[in-house]
Amino acid sequence: MITCIIRYQIDPFQREGFKKYAENWGRIIPRLGGHLVGYFLPYEGTNDVAWGLIAFDTLASYEAYKARLKSDPEAGENFSMAQSRRLILREERNFVEVVNGTLGILPAPVAPC
Repeated sequence: MITCIIRYQIDPFQREGFKKYAENWGRIIPRLGGHLVGYFLPYEGTNDVAWGLIAFDTLASYEAYKARLKSDPEAGENFSMAQSRRLILREERNFVEVVNGTLGILPAPVAPC
């Protein structure tokens, strides 16, 4: 499995608009074949960087997803909304693979004092 990590530079004054944009992807991405890991807004520290993580079985499945994305009306509307409101100032994409034994590790229970 590969994960596309999208780093967004957002307008910090349009945080709520970007949040709506991300929420819209919550419906669209799974319908088009991507496994949405999640979108993440700035919480503390840098206030203009957000992240989106979408997993795919293979790079070929990502390419098929991209083709469906281009022809999907709801996806087009979401892109247009973000563009017209200038929510996203810059965007970068990287593809990564998980290191076995490192994903989803829960903390060990803490002994009571």
